[in-house]
Amino acid sequence: MQPLKGKTIIITGGSRGIGREIALRCAKDGANIVIAAKSATPHPHLEGTIFTVADEIEEAGGKALPLQVDVRYPEQVEEMAKKAAEHFGGIDALINNAGAIRLTNVESTDIKRFDLMSQVNSRAVLVCSKAVLPYLKKSDNPHILSLSPPLDMDPRWFKNHAPYTITKYGMSMLSIGMAEEFRRKGIAVNTLWPKTIIATAAIEFELGGRQAFDRSRTPEIMADAAWEILRSEDLEITGRTLIDEEILRERGVTDFDKYRFNPEGGELMPDLFI
Repeated sequence: MQPLKGKTIIITGGSRGIGREIALRCAKDGANIVIAAKSATPHPHLEGTIFTVADEIEEAGGKALPLQVDVRYPEQVEEMAKKAAEHFGGIDALINNAGAIRLTNVESTDIKRFDLMSQVNSRAVLVCSKAVLPYLKKSDNPHILSLSPPLDMDPRWFKNHAPYTITKYGMSMLSIGMAEEFRRKGIAVNTLWPKTIIATAAIEFELGGRQAFDRSRTPEIMADAAWEILRSEDLEITGRTLIDEEILRERGVTDFDKYRFNPEGGELMPDLFI
């Protein structure tokens, strides 16, 4: 059974990390993947572009449409949605994966950096969701999934990086609201967040370098969790702020050792907001 075969899924920030892994997991089902990211040319320190991931999607069994998009600009996002629908005949899911991070407190946060985090994190959920909404209404199993955390008002999540925290919480609050607003339209809306840190560039550059990878899981766990959410039907899963391990356990997964970046590494490190 390939529940996502022929489904069209837009993934923002899909040229690397978790977005890329979700793309490849869905491609195994034969899904159509729109890789929407800024990365059209190679980065000196980061692997992957929209074109290299498009090739990987095709090799995995899916169909790909690479589009250079900056989610800060509504006109680019609207054009992305239009091109995706024209190319594949519709849109079935949006994954808000693009993100900006800087773990600084209020005193140390540059206002331009805060504006960037606000635009790429919370604001982009609104911009992208509005752009794809007319197309999702026509899908027989539409989903919006944002990579953002459960809401926790414990002051420890605000003390040292309140600017980043509120932009990520904004994504989750918008998702909770959209789940209820779009329920009558049959559109499932959820968020997904990792229980442990994931071996990505964000961890390498913001949370301690590559040595933290020894206490990390691979992006595949987030991809498998996203796949389980996207294949759910009839609003079976909606309005939830989900954790990767928890949703996978609900769906019958019991082996989590396979997701360790280093099987010989130390105790797994919980992610932020967990």
